[in-house]
This record gives sequence, structure tokens and C-alpha cells, in this order.
Amino acid sequence: MTSLLPWATKIANLFYPNICQACAKELVGNENSICVACWKDLPETKFHLQINNPMEQKFWGRIPIEYATSMYYFNKDARIQDILHALKYRKNTDIGLMLGRKFAEEIKMCTWIGDIDCLIPIPLSKKKTQLRGYNQSEYIAKGMGEVLNLEVITTAVERIKHTETQTSKTRAERLDNMKAAFEVKEPSMLNQKHVLLIDDVITTGATLESCAEAILKQGNTKLSIATLAYAID
Repeated sequence: MTSLLPWATKIANLFYPNICQACAKELVGNENSICVACWKDLPETKFHLQINNPMEQKFWGRIPIEYATSMYYFNKDARIQDILHALKYRKNTDIGLMLGRKFAEEIKMCTWIGDIDCLIPIPLSKKKTQLRGYNQSEYIAKGMGEVLNLEVITTAVERIKHTETQTSKTRAERLDNMKAAFEVKEPSMLNQKHVLLIDDVITTGATLESCAEAILKQGNTKLSIATLAYAID
């Protein structure tokens, strides 16, 4: 019976191939969702090692943040896009957990991480959550929370405005689209805490800025930002 298992696996893979979400090659051994070669090829930013890094500079003059970082550079038609599309649109939530854990392992030795009290993933609108069935940023945050031993809070902040897609909009249009899109529903959960706000990709930063503004209105909350990917203009 045991000898039949490898053949059964091969037959199953003909119909449900266990392939890498980045390069579409068959996964082998202990590989899960992403092959070893693609993991190695993902372009890391190393922003967490840089003072006044490009991620932090995005928010200069916009919102008062403590720290900001991103794990990977994001290019269209690159492997990181395929991976994030699998997370965002193909219900492969395991990728979010895996990437979150890897991100946290990378930044956990930063001195400022020791000051973080909780993680908040950027909320989706109720309409988008119903359509997609989950919030991809929440899975990234959960993976990070496991490694950093930090609570992931999903009920304190709510997206109260269903916005149009930001993809084809200019920076000014994105900012206008995101005005007053978020509201803090449970201020006591953020009282005197240093929040790390989590998202999958940053482009102009309009979504993060809008959510950060709502959080910082509490007046006694500090804020830092971490995104899995940083879009290159």
C-alpha cells in the first residue's frame, strides 16, 4: 500500500499540479507554494538597515511616523507580482503567512521592533471582503505576529468607505479617492500603543496615509509602517 503513494501523488499532480506560484515549475521536496530558486530571486530592499530609507521618505511632510520599511521591490510582470496575485486573487493565503514570517525574521533584530505593541493590517471594505472572502494583509500580519510574538488587531480600525480601484489613478486621484476612508472604532485598543500598520504593496502611499491619519487622530498613539513590497515608479 505504501509503495502506491508516490504514484498516487503523481496522478493527483496531473489534475491538481503542485506548482510554484512565481515560476509555475513543479515544487519538489519540502517546497511549499514558492520554490527555493524563486525565494532566492526575490529582490530584497534591505530598507530596515537604512536610515531615512525611501519608504520613510514617502511619508515626509505627510504623516508623523516613527519608522517604515518594505521587504521586496515590486515590479510589474516580475515574480513578486505573480506571488502577490496568488495571495490576493487566487486564495493562496498560505503565501501571506509564509511571507509575513520571512519578513518578520528579517526585521526582528531592529531596535525599533522592540517598541511595537501590536500589528494592524490595512482593513478592506465590507464589500471587498465579501467579494474576496478574506483580507490578504491580515495573513501577512498573522505571519509576522507569530514570529514577533505580537497581537494582530483587526477590529480597532474599520474601512468605512468602499473606494474604487487605485490601479489606474494618478497620485492626486488616489489621495482624493482615499479621503476619510477609515475610522477608529475601538480607540481604547490603541491607547498609548505603538502600532505597526501592515499592507501588501505601497505605491503612492495614499491608502496607508488615510488609515494612518485615522489612527493618529487618537493623539496618544505612535505609528510605524511595514509593507511586503515597495512599488518602483
